[in-house]
Amino acid sequence: MNRRTLIAATAAALAAPGLASPGFAQGRVTLRLGHLANDQNVWHRACLHLAEQARALSNGRIDVQVFPNETLGREMDVINGMQLGTADMTITGESLQNWAPLASLLAVPYAVTSIQQMDVVAAGPIGQQINAEIVSRARVRPLGYFARGPRNLTANRAIRTPEELNGLRLRVPNVPVFVAVWQALGARPTPMAFGEVFTSLQNGTIDGQENPLALIRGANFNEVQRFVNRTEHVWSWIYVAISERRWQGLSAADRDIVAEAVRRAQAFERTLFVEDERSLEADLKAKGMTFVDSDQAAFAARARPAAIGSVRAEARPLLEQIMAIRA
Repeated sequence: MNRRTLIAATAAALAAPGLASPGFAQGRVTLRLGHLANDQNVWHRACLHLAEQARALSNGRIDVQVFPNETLGREMDVINGMQLGTADMTITGESLQNWAPLASLLAVPYAVTSIQQMDVVAAGPIGQQINAEIVSRARVRPLGYFARGPRNLTANRAIRTPEELNGLRLRVPNVPVFVAVWQALGARPTPMAFGEVFTSLQNGTIDGQENPLALIRGANFNEVQRFVNRTEHVWSWIYVAISERRWQGLSAADRDIVAEAVRRAQAFERTLFVEDERSLEADLKAKGMTFVDSDQAAFAARARPAAIGSVRAEARPLLEQIMAIRA
């Protein structure tokens, strides 16, 4: 083999993921992925699948180490670490609005009203615009996304229309858009730490709360609430993201491997998500909760002006585009 042929063969081997010969193997890559979910959560299981796929695609060379339960730090701490180069990957969502205002659009009540619309937004041009701002301002690169279960309203009575809220004392997270929307709907929103909700429901300080089914079951709200009212007021997604600094330090071949592993984990998570939502509903019904079909169109119509008025001015045009999509 002449020198030119040898050089060409070597370059081809190095460029092909999983095909490099031992003599020309690229170095080992370790990526630490920390997140807030527990080890039973579908997001954690999907992250483990991501790690398996990265390992398989790279013949064991890329090692994604997954740390659940905030063992690498709280969400904001991990994001800060990613920006500084001391952490590599995480799953995160609207917390990124602290740097990128468009990230606030991930969880606006009644902006997205179905999982199909969520996919159109997250995977389409609007999602790409949000992603670009996150990369440029937060220095974090979204590579894919996982679904979140829709948020529903629990109470000790059925609530089918906004009129039936009738001043319901409702715990909400300390997020201005949530407070504004629930006030517009006719409730009395009360910002409160999640850890205080069960006791407050138990002693009657509040009448209801709103969360995805996974949190409703995980917090045992079935013990103090009788009804799950299907308001489905927030359909959202959460990003699988990597430090932009770390991404730029990877070879092109390794970027392809990591991106493909995330794509496979996203598809895997969606299957788990659909199964999990069915299981959660069945379990809550078995524990005595009654599911009520609320008039989501009526809730959405009343909520939207407050939702639009509560986001930052630079994000409003994009929010209106999201609301106009029907899938």
